[in-house]
Amino acid sequence: MSDEELHAFLEELYDRYDTLDFIADDPISIPHAFERREDREISGFFAATLAWGNRPMIVRNAQRLMARMDHAPYAFTLEASFEELRQLSTFVHRTFNGTDCIDFVQGLRSICREYGSLGGFFETHYTACQDMRGVLSRFVSRFREAEHHPHCEKHLSSIDRGGAYKRLNMYLRWMVRQDQRGVDFGLWRAIPASALYLPLDLHTGNTARALGLLSRRQNDWKAVEQVTAALRRFDPEDPVRYDYALFGAGIHGVL
Repeated sequence: MSDEELHAFLEELYDRYDTLDFIADDPISIPHAFERREDREISGFFAATLAWGNRPMIVRNAQRLMARMDHAPYAFTLEASFEELRQLSTFVHRTFNGTDCIDFVQGLRSICREYGSLGGFFETHYTACQDMRGVLSRFVSRFREAEHHPHCEKHLSSIDRGGAYKRLNMYLRWMVRQDQRGVDFGLWRAIPASALYLPLDLHTGNTARALGLLSRRQNDWKAVEQVTAALRRFDPEDPVRYDYALFGAGIHGVL
């Protein structure tokens, strides 16, 4: 397939999958249920954190979590008392348990109290270093400064150890891209879409390899850099807009 043919195919997939209909059962539907920027940031972070497994289960469990946060995730994160945090103690999504959930709230609370919001952290640090890889590394380090059990660290892997950061890259796509189709939110204007990296998982990785966009076998950070660089050939200003294109093609067996 020539570059021109590949570009045309990616655009076809983009038109097919970057739609409100496709995201109805996607984790991004969780922050779409909120209007306030800060609620979208917090709910989106938890939805992205839970984003492994089948999509209906992810959405269902994320909705249960939002209910335990009284459908006010930002206020809950900042203000929940010890007794209110205990409402989360029995929450489970696969290996993400109630203790992990409480630790995540406390990690986010520390960041939001210092920066005002999650967006405040990411925009501040991107402005300072102009490198999203560095921002991701700083975020994980800052998040882990709050008191936590070691178990929760498996749900926020270290980019410095080569992790693909699929869930954080997906979250950043939601918050940064200004999608005219109403899919992504475009909340963090200080970060350009060109700085983002593709959320790499089994489906996007397999599709990317089938299309010749990725040769590396492991779904690690080097693979993320490789596939994102390949996509920049077709849209240097917004390479990750092809995320749903690759993902949708993967789950529907288009190739």
